[in-house]
This record gives sequence, structure tokens and C-alpha cells, in this order.
Amino acid sequence: MKLSVLGAGAWGTALALHASDRHDVLLWARDAQQAASMRSTRRNARYLPEVALPAALAVTADSAAAIDHAHSGLYVVATPMSALAEMLAMLPEQARVVWLSKGFEADTGRLGHEIAGVVRPLAVGGVLSGPSFAIEVARHQPTALVAASADDGLAAQAAEVFHGDTLRIYTSNDPIGVEVGGAVKNVMAIATGIADGLGLGLNARAALITRGLAEITRLGVALGARATTFMGLAGLGDLVLTTTGDLSRNRQVGLQLAQGHVLEDILCALGHVAEGVYSAAMVVERARRLGVEMPITEAVVEVLEGRLAPAAAVERLMGRDARAEH
Repeated sequence: MKLSVLGAGAWGTALALHASDRHDVLLWARDAQQAASMRSTRRNARYLPEVALPAALAVTADSAAAIDHAHSGLYVVATPMSALAEMLAMLPEQARVVWLSKGFEADTGRLGHEIAGVVRPLAVGGVLSGPSFAIEVARHQPTALVAASADDGLAAQAAEVFHGDTLRIYTSNDPIGVEVGGAVKNVMAIATGIADGLGLGLNARAALITRGLAEITRLGVALGARATTFMGLAGLGDLVLTTTGDLSRNRQVGLQLAQGHVLEDILCALGHVAEGVYSAAMVVERARRLGVEMPITEAVVEVLEGRLAPAAAVERLMGRDARAEH
């Protein structure tokens, strides 16, 4: 199958090199200089310098060539959420496309399927998500993901493309749930990073993860997802990985906020997008519109915006009234 991966960050590169073992894959990089370097050195020095690119993986900065390559195959959008609308607009009207973008669009609050419904309503779309660090996928370490779409055929197609010896793909027809899980877990990773950075202990970490999952589930169900989705890979699985794994950029933001660093400096040093920072405020806004209570998320937003110190955020959460768990 012909496959065009649009976005040569760490995650797009990792999936492209994985799929190139069995498919005709073209990886598109926005930066022509980066694409030329990847072709000559067979490395993505900017995002995945440790891993060699297979000879079969083609790299280009020509967007027209990338779009033409997979015209009858599958497109994979591997950009941050802020660029998803732009990427979808480049595709043919009836494209078959899955996106890896996680988060709520910062200025509109839309999830991926909502963006696609406006930008490419005739496209067959879905999302590929789950607990995964790009470097481990690139190294062919065992990983499990979920491909979700309202179109069962597309979910099955995405599974066929990426399923292999070290990458197991499950399918789902609940893209809303998969997208909400992938988006809000980044906010919870910031919260858990703050707690760990303050040295609050493993009890606090477990409490935050568990109550964070409750918040994610409440919001997801209100948006039309199934509660059971959040007990799967894109819910609990991705949440556990992102809140506890030190490769998590969002967790690193929380850890450094707890140490007193300024958010702008943290993001500058990080060098990669931490989606939770950009989507947290919109998560709260959408939750409030739906009447969904999300105290952890609200506290994270106040810390990110400099209106609440990390320690004060913890004190507020611990001072909430006792109530039934469910």
C-alpha cells in the first residue's frame, strides 16, 4: 500500500520507518533543509537522532509529491493539533486519512474529528492513538495502539498498515473517546509532574492518575464517547504512560513548574510541543459548557497562567469536600 506520512517529527518518523518495512512510504517534512539532511544522513537529527532510517523510506519536502503519492492509499497526518486543519485542507476531498494529533485545537476547542468534519467532510477519517513514546516505536520495542474511526473499514485498514511483530494495533469505532483520552491525559501529566516535582509521594501520584481518569471519562461521555473506551489503550493506558514516564514532555513541564521555572523558559528548552500546555484552557472551557466538573484540569490551567502557585494548587485540591467516589 502507498502511504504518505505528513510531518517528520519524532512520532511521524517513527511510524513511517516502522511501516516502510512492508509498504511504500513517503515521509513529508515541512523544512526542505531537514528533508535533505534526512535523505543524506539517513537520520532525523532534529527529533530521532538515535535511530537510522531504513533505505526503503523516502523523504521529501515537496507537499504536492506527498499528496500525489498516496492518492489511492492512506494519508497519515503527524503534526501537532495546531496544524491539523492545514494538513487536512491539502488532501483530496475523499481522502482516507488518520491523524496522530492529540489535543483540543487551542483557538476553537475542536477535536480532530470535528476539524475534519468542517475542513474535509467527504474524507474518511480516523485517529491513531495510545500509550507510546516515539523513540520506543522507532527502536521496535513492543507497543500497542488503537485505530479509531466511525468507518470500520478505515480502522481495519490502519490496523493492517501498522500492525506488526512489535506494534499491535487494536480497532475501535469510538473516535471521540480515543481523541478525548489522548487530549486530556496531557493535562493530567502536567498535574502529576507538579506533584512529583513537589515530592508529594506515590500516594499522591496514584490519586491524581485515578481522579484524572474520572475527569477524562466525565468529559468524554458528555461529548458522546463510551465510558468503556477510557479503560482501554487510549484512556487508562495512555494516561499511565504519560503521567509516569519521564520521556513525557507534559510531565517534564509539570516537574519544572514545581521547581519554580518559568513556563516560557521551560517550553523554549523543551524544543518539542507539549500539547497539554496549549489545550488545557480549552479543555476547561468545553467542560464548563457541558456542565462537567474538572477540578484537576482547572488547577493546572491556573498554574500555567501564573494565577496559582503549584503548592497552592495542591492545597486547593486537597481541601475539597468529601464526596462519593462515583
